[in-house]
Amino acid sequence: MNKKIHLIGIGGISMSGIAEMLLKDNYIVSGSDINESTIIENLIKDGAIIKIGHHPELIKEAEIVVYTAAIKNDDPELKEAQRLHKKCYERAEFLGLLMPKYKNRLCISGTHGKSTTTGMVSSIFLDASLKPTISIGAILPKINANYLIGEKDYFIMEACEYVDSFLNFLPTSEVILNIDDDHLDYFKNIDNIKASFLKYINLLPDDGFAVVNLDEENIREIISKTSKKIISYGINEDADFTAKNLSVNEYGCYSFDIYHSNKCLTNINLKITGKHNIYNALAAFTLATQYNMEISVIKEALENYTGVNRRFEYIGTYNGAKIYDDYAHHPTEIASTVESVKGIKHKESWAVFQSHTYSRTLDHMNEFAEILSNFDHIIIAKIYPAREENIYNVREEDLVNKIKKINPNVIYLDSFSKIKDYLKENITSEDIVITIGAGPINEVAYSLKKE
Repeated sequence: MNKKIHLIGIGGISMSGIAEMLLKDNYIVSGSDINESTIIENLIKDGAIIKIGHHPELIKEAEIVVYTAAIKNDDPELKEAQRLHKKCYERAEFLGLLMPKYKNRLCISGTHGKSTTTGMVSSIFLDASLKPTISIGAILPKINANYLIGEKDYFIMEACEYVDSFLNFLPTSEVILNIDDDHLDYFKNIDNIKASFLKYINLLPDDGFAVVNLDEENIREIISKTSKKIISYGINEDADFTAKNLSVNEYGCYSFDIYHSNKCLTNINLKITGKHNIYNALAAFTLATQYNMEISVIKEALENYTGVNRRFEYIGTYNGAKIYDDYAHHPTEIASTVESVKGIKHKESWAVFQSHTYSRTLDHMNEFAEILSNFDHIIIAKIYPAREENIYNVREEDLVNKIKKINPNVIYLDSFSKIKDYLKENITSEDIVITIGAGPINEVAYSLKKE
């Protein structure tokens, strides 16, 4: 591979990890980003040449240009790269080119729970002193970053299905947590999503394997169509690895036994809330056992795991009310958030929801209304557009009106400052407040904590 590489959007959660991998291998790395950040500062310290804003002049010296899916076709740097006939790669495509450097490539996928499970797997391999290279879509407190440049034996990475990104990868082992109807702006329907995951399984080499959740009907359907090696886990189905004897404490954290071939291997006591994390832990446990790791090491890592940032993350308090933040942006994920909130002792619950993209808001309007109505009070924030224009003619008031039919305690506020002030005036001691969404809605949680 060539030596001079330019990354458009270098400050992104995944792009920054690629940049560090390239710097570690002594490539000359340049990049640009719209905003300054701590990530940018760290990359500059490590030797990257970075400018804020659009800088087409940086393209001239580069031999390869890498860009994220969020970069539009009219981006000045991308247009300049195309004009100069540079080799251009989308982020996932380029990451796939880097993967053969690593002997074991562990790809964690699924509609929900990828970051949490990737964090669990990473923690296990770190505790086992296997020095993995890690790429994750969230900050993992154990390494205080979203990536870690380790050695070349193990590459643990979060593999996202959006725009078929994970089909660019070269996994030697996979985890499939679940398959749900998300990213319909691209996939259009669940059948196309299942077809994509089937292609993903079939990327495995003959000696590879997929660790799958047998409790998921869509997963059972696709594994029936592949000849690849399957290792299953679950709670309800007769899987290879099963969780039994479930119990939950006053904080909503579960304990359970893990069985394999009718033999109890160990007991796990989680520190993170919600039943969905039993599945995430089972997936991580099952994957780790395939690499001949000691059960005691896996158990200790899972029991010490406290999560990744923005996954039901405890932020602090305001006048005795507990404040949390959660990245949930799909109805299924919010259902898990509801369960986690119910597991924590409190008076009344306050959900502050920022829907992520107009298309998702429209596609899941009824489901969002139904699941959000489980909170005592709901505040709807402005929709976070991300990559979209509002060609769908969807409004925040549409969601509010749907919720009102089920729960009248809902309001739309059009700025974060108004939301903060409203919460300050209305929440009481022992209430629980949770900001929900993949956009910057967590700013409300942090600003409330500061008061």
